[in-house]
Amino acid sequence: MTSFSVGLLGHGTVGAAFAALLAERADEIEEQVGMRPEVSGVLTRSRGDFRDILERSDLIVELMGGVDPTRDYVLEALGAGKHVVTANKQLLSQHGEEIFAAAREAGVQLRFEAAVAGVVPVIRVIHETLAGAHIDRVHGIVNGTTNFILSEMARTGASYDDALRQAQELGYAEADPTEDVTGKDAAAKMAILARLAFGADVRLDQVPHEGIEHLTAGDIAYAKELGLSLKLIGSAERIGDGISVRVYPAFLYGEHPLASVNGAFNAVTIESPAITEITLSGPGAGGSQTASAVLGDLISAMIPPPSLFPPARDVPLVSDVESSFYLHTEVADEPGVLAAIAEVLGRHGVSVKSLVQHGQGDEARLVMVVHPVLGSVFDKAVSELEALDAVRSRPRVIAVIEEHFD
Repeated sequence: MTSFSVGLLGHGTVGAAFAALLAERADEIEEQVGMRPEVSGVLTRSRGDFRDILERSDLIVELMGGVDPTRDYVLEALGAGKHVVTANKQLLSQHGEEIFAAAREAGVQLRFEAAVAGVVPVIRVIHETLAGAHIDRVHGIVNGTTNFILSEMARTGASYDDALRQAQELGYAEADPTEDVTGKDAAAKMAILARLAFGADVRLDQVPHEGIEHLTAGDIAYAKELGLSLKLIGSAERIGDGISVRVYPAFLYGEHPLASVNGAFNAVTIESPAITEITLSGPGAGGSQTASAVLGDLISAMIPPPSLFPPARDVPLVSDVESSFYLHTEVADEPGVLAAIAEVLGRHGVSVKSLVQHGQGDEARLVMVVHPVLGSVFDKAVSELEALDAVRSRPRVIAVIEEHFD
C-alpha cells in the first residue's frame, strides 16, 4: 500500500467532519487513485506541532480559519513543496495573490473549492470546465445564513430579528452573525470569484458590501405585490474595460434562476456568450457538506498534474453601476405629492416601471420600481426626494435585478 499523508490544521466542526469522512472513504480513494490518504497529524490550539506535521505530510489541509497564523502556515507549507487545500475565504480574499504566487513558484497544488458556496462546485467549473470561456458575469447567493433569514421573512412574515433568532437556533447563524448579515462574508467570496473569472487582483477591502440588517417584513410584503423576491446578491461583472464587484440586497422577478433559491442554499449563475448562462446550486454551509468539498479537493490534488493560477492582471474596478431600483417612500397624505415626486425623478431622467400606493394619513406610502439608471444619478434623485416637505423620512432603496432567463 502506498500512503498519502495529510496534515490537518484545525479540528473544529469542519475539521472533525473532514477527518471522519476521510477515514470512511479511504478505501474507495485508494482504489481510485492508487494511494491511501491518512491523517499524519492534527494541529489545534492545544495540541500538535506545525513543523513536525509539515515534515510528515504530503499535503496540508487548513481548516483553522482566520488570517493569523494561518497565512504563515500556508505559505510555509507551499514553500516546503506541499500541496495545500483550504476552505479559508478570508485568507484568500485578503492575501490571495501572495498565496497563488507561492504555489506557482513551488509547482504545487492549491485547492479551495470549499471557500465559496460550500459543496456548490463553482470554483472548479470556472477554473477548469469554463477555462476557455469569456465570462461576462458571475453572480449569486453565496451566504446561506442571509438567504435563510430572507426566506423565512418572506415565508412567514417574520421580522428580521425573529428570523435571525431562528437561524441561530437552527445553527445556520453564529452567535455573532456580523460577518454574514453585513455582507462581509459574501464580499470575501466574491473577491475570490472575481479573481478566478476575470484574472483580476481583487481584495476584500475593494468590494463594497451592504447587508440585510435594515430590511423589513414590509419591504418583502410590498415586493410580493410587484412580483418580486428579495435576496442578498454577490455580483462580479465586466463593465467596459473594467469590472464591478459588489454585494447588495436585490429584488428578483420570479423567472430569474436565483429567485426560487430558498433556505440555507447557495446558488451561483455564470454568464458567457459561449454558454448563455448556467446556474449551480446546493447547500452552502454545514460541517459535513464543507468536509465533502474539502475531500474532493484532496483527491484532485493527489492526481497530477498540478493546476496553477497565473498572475493577476491589472483591471480597473467600476463602482457606479446601472440598475433598476425599488423605492419605498413615506409621504404626507395630501394632493400633489405624487406629482412632486414624479417631477424630481423626471428631472434626473428616472422613469417609473410600476407603482403601488398604500395607506392613508400617517400611513401613506408610495412603493415603486424604476427602470435602470446609474446608481449615482438615482442617489441624487433620492436625496432631493428626502428634502421634500411631503416626504416624512429617508426613502428606502433596494436594487432590482431585471434579467429574465428562459
